[in-house]
Amino acid sequence: MLVRTLTMCAFICLAGVNLCAHPAPPPTPAPLPAQDQQRDYLSTTEAAKIREALEPSERIRLFLSFASDRLKHLQYELDHPENTVRRPQRLNALLNAYAGCVDEAVDRMELGVEKQQDVRDGIKAVQARAPEFLTYLKDLAAKGPERDTYKEYLNDAIAATSDAIRSAADAAKENAPPPVRRRPQ
Repeated sequence: MLVRTLTMCAFICLAGVNLCAHPAPPPTPAPLPAQDQQRDYLSTTEAAKIREALEPSERIRLFLSFASDRLKHLQYELDHPENTVRRPQRLNALLNAYAGCVDEAVDRMELGVEKQQDVRDGIKAVQARAPEFLTYLKDLAAKGPERDTYKEYLNDAIAATSDAIRSAADAAKENAPPPVRRRPQ
C-alpha cells in the first residue's frame, strides 16, 4: 500500500514538473454565434430587436426601419450645419450605417429565399421602401450640401440601394408561393 502511494506521488510530481516545463496554451474563446454578433452600425437596442424577431420578414422590415432612421438622422445633420465637430465623420458614419442596414436586409431576404422561407412580406417592404431611399440619395448626390465630404460613402449607399431593388425583384420571382391547403371533402 505504501509503495503504491509513493509511486502515485512520484507520478504526480513528475507530471507536475512536466506540465510546468511545457505549459498548455491558453484556451481560445469560442466565437459568438452569428446571430449574437452585434453589427457595428446597430445599437444594442436595435440588435436586441433583431434577435427577438422570429420571422425573417420581420427582421427585414426592422433593418429597413433602421436604414430609414439613418437617413432621417443624416437629413437632420445636413439641415443643422452649426455643429462642426467631427461633422464629416458623422455624415460618413451615417451613410455607412445606412448601407449596412440595407445590405443586411437584402442578405436576410436572399437567405430566406434560399431556405424557401416565407419572406414575401419582407420582399414587398424592400420593393416599397428602397425606391424612396434611392430617390432621396440621388437627390442628395445631385444637390446636397457638402457633397465632397461624403461623396464616396454616398456612392456606396446608392449602389447598395440599387442592388437591393434588383435583389428584391429577383427574389420576388424566385420565392415560391405558399402551399395551398385543401379542405378534406
